[in-house]
Amino acid sequence: MVWETQRDSCKIHNHRKTIYSKATSPGSAVSEKVRNRLEELDDLEEGSQKELLNLTQQDYMNRIEELNQSLKDAWASDQKVKALKIVIQCSKLLSDTSVIQFYPSKFVLITDILDTFGKLVYERIWSMCTDNYHSSLPENFMPENVSDTAKETCLNWFFKIASIRELIPRLYVETALLKCNKFISKTGVSESIPRLTATIRGIGDPLVSVYARAYLCRVGMEVAPHLKESLNKNFFDFLLTFKQIHGDTVQNQLVVQRVEMPVYLTLYSPAIDWILQCIAYRAPEALLTEMMERCKKLGNNALLLNSVMCAFRAEFIAARSMDLITMIKECDEAGFPKHLLFRSLGLNLALADPPENDRLQILNEAWKVITKLKNPQDYISCAEVWVEYTCRHFTRREVNTVLADVIKHMTPDRAFEDAYPQLQSVIAKILAHFHDFAVLFSMVKFLPFLDMFQKESVRVEVCKSTMEVFIKHQQELTRDPVILNALLHICKTMHDSVNALTLEDEKRTLSILINGFIRMVSFGRDFEQQLSFYVEARSIFCNLEPVLVHLIHSVNQLAMETRKVMKGNHSRKTAAFVRACAAYCFITIPSLTSIFTRLNLYLHSGQVALANQCLSQADAFFRAAVSLVPEVPKGITVDGKTRPSEGFLFEFLSNFFSTLLVVPDHPEQGVLYLVRGLLNVIQDYTWEDNSDTKVRIYANVLHLLAAISQESYLYHVGKVDSNDNLYGGDPKFLAEINKLCETLILQILDHLKTLGRDETLKRQSALALFLFNSILAHGDLRNNKLNQLAVNLWNLAQKHGFADTKTMVRTLEYIKLQSKDPELRHFSELASRLPLQSRT
Repeated sequence: MVWETQRDSCKIHNHRKTIYSKATSPGSAVSEKVRNRLEELDDLEEGSQKELLNLTQQDYMNRIEELNQSLKDAWASDQKVKALKIVIQCSKLLSDTSVIQFYPSKFVLITDILDTFGKLVYERIWSMCTDNYHSSLPENFMPENVSDTAKETCLNWFFKIASIRELIPRLYVETALLKCNKFISKTGVSESIPRLTATIRGIGDPLVSVYARAYLCRVGMEVAPHLKESLNKNFFDFLLTFKQIHGDTVQNQLVVQRVEMPVYLTLYSPAIDWILQCIAYRAPEALLTEMMERCKKLGNNALLLNSVMCAFRAEFIAARSMDLITMIKECDEAGFPKHLLFRSLGLNLALADPPENDRLQILNEAWKVITKLKNPQDYISCAEVWVEYTCRHFTRREVNTVLADVIKHMTPDRAFEDAYPQLQSVIAKILAHFHDFAVLFSMVKFLPFLDMFQKESVRVEVCKSTMEVFIKHQQELTRDPVILNALLHICKTMHDSVNALTLEDEKRTLSILINGFIRMVSFGRDFEQQLSFYVEARSIFCNLEPVLVHLIHSVNQLAMETRKVMKGNHSRKTAAFVRACAAYCFITIPSLTSIFTRLNLYLHSGQVALANQCLSQADAFFRAAVSLVPEVPKGITVDGKTRPSEGFLFEFLSNFFSTLLVVPDHPEQGVLYLVRGLLNVIQDYTWEDNSDTKVRIYANVLHLLAAISQESYLYHVGKVDSNDNLYGGDPKFLAEINKLCETLILQILDHLKTLGRDETLKRQSALALFLFNSILAHGDLRNNKLNQLAVNLWNLAQKHGFADTKTMVRTLEYIKLQSKDPELRHFSELASRLPLQSRT
């Protein structure tokens, strides 16, 4: 074989001399162009490679990147010879194996420059065709479509390449320009690939030659994928020369550089993998059989077998799993570790299923090797892959056995600390296949496996992923004590990770997951056990406010479910239970920081207590809400932005007023004591100077008082006597309401007077019309004073021309329409007293 390589090299050298002589002969069409630069190119080829020696890896990479940029700059400035010089210098570096472990990285960096060069030359020739025909060539153009100038330029480039003295740069540069053969000849590419394949035989170093073959296959597949059979010869040539790896030259080089044979063999993997991927692309299953036979002839070489398993379709590999395991067992352990072969096999079996009868034997054979691995990193890299195979085809018993083995190997010397990504992958694969958490937590080793995640950030991520799967796939509510205890432990781990530095987004995420768990817990009709669970959850998750809010809502819902079961007629036991629910909420709400959350929860909990006839508890909630109103700040933060709080306060008070309609007065307190207390708070609250919120709230109170004065209220709470039943239209009660209304109206009118300045007239108009509509909707306009007040407000709204004419017209039409009702005939008199002014 060595003689054949030398003979081929001589042929290639003679071929180069022939092209060189043709290019420089007086009769050559391109002789003038080539001759003018050949001497310059001869000097440039010498290069100054010394500048790339003795550099660190990072400096080397930086220098290569600089050369890549220099190539683009030289091309852009029309310095084509300089560009070629740079490419030749870079290509020469691929013959250097002085730092052998860096060779794959160097190959990637330099072939990137070669690809850039090939693209620049191709686009240059393509542009010459475009300029000539004023339109671009078709994608599948023929040489006849190419202009003579473009063909001449293309030949010029190939003649320049043929004049490069050294084999490796000449090979790589011509390969980079392989696509350009299409401009010259129909068969140019198909003729060049076999010739370049034969040329690589002249490279003596097996590592250098295999990467040269990989580059030729990569470019060849891009340029002419239909010529894959010609490219296959590269792999077969590599197999014939593979024994050179064990020759004295390579062995001496490894001794000098202190590189072990297993490490050296891994340097071949990227190149072999790429060559095999080109071969295996859309290849029939028979080709895999042929490759396996060739590996056997080479003594079941582990490196090649590993590349074969990585290249061919997973379905083909899975179907031959037992044959491959037999070959793996016969491989030499010294050259390429067997566990890497089993890892590659496992990756395929994670994508495709082997024959059903072979599945258990495959697992046993693989695990015999994996469990004997002493190095924790080697072990977990294989176990991580085979866990998925076990989950896909076996039950919890086998998965539990695998987890026990992982714990056994990774616990000594805290080896798990260096393998968190792989351990997380194991958890992810188990969770992807086991959605029944009763089955999952019945694995004795699952929770001990979770305990190996000692680093808090990783531990929390694992807990989050577990909870996400539970929330997504748990279809039914659960009360299983095994599931509850395990998930409480997981949720507590997430909660305990919260500290002063935890971001709000992270808190929100954790809260959503914990709330999802709480939502899935149900003890059915055992409401006391459900409340006990909520009490325990409150003590565990006390640092996450959204969780506490969810618990309060859950307890209120529990009280309402109790009411539903009892159909509103509580027994002594259920009455005590709903009071306990109210006590839970009353104790928990003050621990919240958001004041509007507290206000709304006080209101909501009070409504629930009222619905369950817990009048004293409801009274306590409402009084707590009233006492909290003065603490409302001027501004609140919403979604990271500070906003005025008056709008939120107005909305809350409006809801509160709706509830107060049905709240009965306390027997030991005065008439409407909650309404009066709330009004006192509103009166003392410091409102913005340019705000009408206070007056609008007073108007809403007028609406409430109008509803309270009715003989029968619009709505009631079951089993609760509201003030309409308690007072029964008592004149004293109505007199108190009237006094309160008069006071509020005077407050509103005083505020309207303060808006008489030019800059506030528009607000005065809007507020006057708002109050007019309130009186129209809720007042008794048969009362002369109230009727006159309505007319005055109407006139005030129009006085300075700021009223919306369309709104005023529609309002007047509504009044006239209502006057047709026999009970509202007095509206016609009111309509006659309401002038309508147009804007000037």
